[in-house]
Amino acid sequence: MASTSNEVDRVQIRFTTKQQQYAVPDYPLSVHFTINKEELNTLVYELLKESNAEQNKVKFDFIVASQLLRTSLEEHLIERGVSTEDVIEVEYVEKYPPPEPKDCIIQDDWISAVAVYGKWILTGSYDNTLHIWTTRGKHRLVIPGHISAIKAVAWLSLNDDSASFVSASEDQTAMIWNWNIVKNSVECVYICEGHERSILALGLNHDQTQMATGGWDTMLKIWSTSTQNETENTEPASKRIKAKRSKTRLPQRTLAGHKGAISGLVWSDKMEIITASWDHTLKIWDSELGGIKHEIPGNEPFFDVDYSPLARAVIAPSSDNRLKLYDPRSSEGAIVKTVFKSHTQWVQCTRWSTVDEHLFVSGGHDSLVKLWDTRSPKVPLYDLTGHVDKVLCCDWSDPKLIVSGGADNTLGIFKQTEDRKYRDTL
Repeated sequence: MASTSNEVDRVQIRFTTKQQQYAVPDYPLSVHFTINKEELNTLVYELLKESNAEQNKVKFDFIVASQLLRTSLEEHLIERGVSTEDVIEVEYVEKYPPPEPKDCIIQDDWISAVAVYGKWILTGSYDNTLHIWTTRGKHRLVIPGHISAIKAVAWLSLNDDSASFVSASEDQTAMIWNWNIVKNSVECVYICEGHERSILALGLNHDQTQMATGGWDTMLKIWSTSTQNETENTEPASKRIKAKRSKTRLPQRTLAGHKGAISGLVWSDKMEIITASWDHTLKIWDSELGGIKHEIPGNEPFFDVDYSPLARAVIAPSSDNRLKLYDPRSSEGAIVKTVFKSHTQWVQCTRWSTVDEHLFVSGGHDSLVKLWDTRSPKVPLYDLTGHVDKVLCCDWSDPKLIVSGGADNTLGIFKQTEDRKYRDTL
């Protein structure tokens, strides 16, 4: 393949798109080898005018050899090892709209956990308290109860009158709460005891009937999330009797296997849990049988993990300032499929989009939240600025809202632009 425009100064391309309102003729076009995405945008505009297709000067991104074009076409093809002797397929998609800053909420201490459900935002803080906010930034409730920093939170259920949620803390407990929304009062229903050191992570199964927790004691524990009184059957009789007489709940199962702290976990299907650890491994567990199904080795401590059922892939950040995409079911070639490089310090948290298989967010100690497309590993779609200290947690469970919390005591809320044309392609 020629490597300079002196050897080959033009190349044949063919435009394609899945967004039929922007379709242009698919005949080959001869373009300069050094053309970039801005010039390709201009070319598509001209073709749209000729074909009388719909166009309102929207911006397009271009996918060439399975990755978004972020350099000149010449550099992109050389890097991807694509021959210029054939016609190059150039797929174009409407550029993903930038999230807009909506609110910046200040709490009294570091915000280390956040979860969105409906119109409510639940946060956990280093001052041992939980807070409930509306997605419009109005404070509803402060909830004491833990005696050390809260590291993870999750919603269990929600209706018009009540909700339930769970929090996990460095005080070695996870608490299950009921919230009477009408009276705006909260009751701790169960205190989950069993960890011997700080809890760092929790995750819910798909129907919210079970949760898993992990932390510095290296143990993965599975619990019932029911708010009804239940008799556990895996602990000694003396412990069961004590638990039945109090709010204490014991684990249904304890799984050992990690050699370092469990820093993140996610349920990837009804019985499968993926954990990330400071011991440089990701482990995939069978929650029913209680064993390790698969182990993915890394070179650095992992800080978090998330799984996308749409992409059937895992994203995990680590202390080398990078995020890696894994195919946990890959049996051929490298399990690491893509490495994302842009953060300049530790990457603390990551969450997949729930509606687009290509999109995820990450938060780092460089004070940035980044919105990524898996087809652009070197350059994120957007840097979401606003934090002035480490980003410790993020959430994107509501497709319309990206939220993040950090060591600047700030809860950042970014609203995703409603764009009907883009959403039609999801």
